[in-house]
Amino acid sequence: MANASNSTFRCDESCPLFPVSTLIPVTVVCIVLFIVGVTGNALTVLIIRRYKDMKTTTNLYLSSMAVSDLLIFLCLPFDLYRLWRYKPWLFGDFLCRFYQYINEGCTYATILHITALSIERYLAICLPLKAKVLITKRRVRSVIALIWTLALVSAGPFFFLLGVEQDMCKHTEYAVNSGILDIMIWVSTVYFFFPMFCLTFLYGFIGRKLWKNKGDIKGPNAANREKYHKQTVKLLACKHCIATCVARKD
Repeated sequence: MANASNSTFRCDESCPLFPVSTLIPVTVVCIVLFIVGVTGNALTVLIIRRYKDMKTTTNLYLSSMAVSDLLIFLCLPFDLYRLWRYKPWLFGDFLCRFYQYINEGCTYATILHITALSIERYLAICLPLKAKVLITKRRVRSVIALIWTLALVSAGPFFFLLGVEQDMCKHTEYAVNSGILDIMIWVSTVYFFFPMFCLTFLYGFIGRKLWKNKGDIKGPNAANREKYHKQTVKLLACKHCIATCVARKD
């Protein structure tokens, strides 16, 4: 009986939350995503920083967004650890707070980058004359700085609402009982729905503009410009889907 009790206790302490048959394929997928995500985003940042001709306003957004996505992927091993062994947490209270704060803040930053870049593409395609005046590298850098500030400040409370309790990295009892956690869930919800509504309208306007002007773009590089616009819209739509999935994973 004593041996059975000890065995059950050890299992309660270290057994995974889900069956191993479920965790193995999930882990394989996460490892593939980690390798591809880290490699792809790191290369994006390095290439754009390395070549001066690549530093367009659009690529400045993409480079900054790649940094955000890179940090999210670097947090993935901690999520996997919690799936396999949710208790005990071995990495200390600070890392418990910091990695989830960075994860949340970078998720917000990615969504805001996509929104800002979509607005830029809307101006470039639908209001090209105004875009030439409004969209400059200096202003884009200022917008990027504002995006990171807003995202990290918005996610700030998560740093204080998480901690190690009962050997687990989780939301603290204070966060739950005080109602602050509920407020932050609403903040995350706003970050999910508001950009989605904005992008839905922007994509609609961009799609209508491209459809109406189909065949009307003239000049030696007309075909390339039209192809570039369409590729950018597809890229933004894809990135938005990924970001919203990440935003809702918790």
